[in-house]
Amino acid sequence: MPDPTHFDGMAELYDRARPPYPDALWGRLRDLALLGPGTRVLELGAGSGLATAPMVAAGAEVTAVEPGPALADLLRRRVPDATVLAGTAESVALDAAAFDLAVAATAVHWFDLDVVLPRLHHALVPGGHLAVWRHVFGDPAVPRTPFRERVEQIVRERGDVPPRPGPTELDTAGWVDRLTAGGWFAVRHVEELRWSVEVSARQVRDLFRTFSEWTAAEADAAGRAVEDLGGRVTEHYVTPLLVLRRAEVPGR
Repeated sequence: MPDPTHFDGMAELYDRARPPYPDALWGRLRDLALLGPGTRVLELGAGSGLATAPMVAAGAEVTAVEPGPALADLLRRRVPDATVLAGTAESVALDAAAFDLAVAATAVHWFDLDVVLPRLHHALVPGGHLAVWRHVFGDPAVPRTPFRERVEQIVRERGDVPPRPGPTELDTAGWVDRLTAGGWFAVRHVEELRWSVEVSARQVRDLFRTFSEWTAAEADAAGRAVEDLGGRVTEHYVTPLLVLRRAEVPGR
C-alpha cells in the first residue's frame, strides 16, 4: 500500500494540481445545516487546505490535522485562520465533545478506522456529524472518452497490481458499512455529486503525478495523450459524499 507521506514530498505540486471540490458539495453541507458561522470543525488529513479554506470562508472554526510537515507548513500559510495540528488521525490529542463536525476530505482511505472512529465519537458533541468525501477521477457513468481510453491503456500496461485494502473509490455502500462498523456512527445522508472540468496537458501531468499509484513516466504519458487529442480534454469526475451522525453508544 502506498505511503500517505508520499504527498508531503510534493506539497506545492499537490496544492497546485488537485482540483477544488465542487460548489454543490458546499451547498449540500449548508443545506444539511452542517457548516456555517461558528461551526467547530475537526478536519483530519487536511493536506494543503483544499477543503480547509472553503470551510474557514464559510465562517467555521477549523482545527486541521496534517501529519506531513511540508503540507502542514503550506496549510498554515495558505489558511492562517485555521488551527493546524501536526499529527495523525490516530494519535493527535483530541478533547471530548470539542467539535460539531469532523471532516475527512480525500483522506479516509489512509486511516485505521478501528482507531479513528471511536476517537471521533469522543471528540464530537452529542448530535455531531462526520462528513467524508473524495474525488473520483473518471466517472464510469459517462461514456468513455478518447482520453479515458488512453488512461486505461496506461493502467493495463502495468500488469497485475494488488488492490488497495478496503472498499474501492466508488464502493459507496462499502464505505457506509465500514464507517458505521462498531456502532459509533449512523448514516444520515449519502450522495454522489457528478461534475466536469476542462484540463490542459500540463494540468493532467501535474495531477497524475500526485496520484500515489502513478509513476512520473505514466503521468507524462497521460499528458502526451492530451496533447495528441488537441491539448485540452474534458474530464468527468464523481465526488461521493457520506454524512454520518454521531450515535449514542450505551456503555462506551
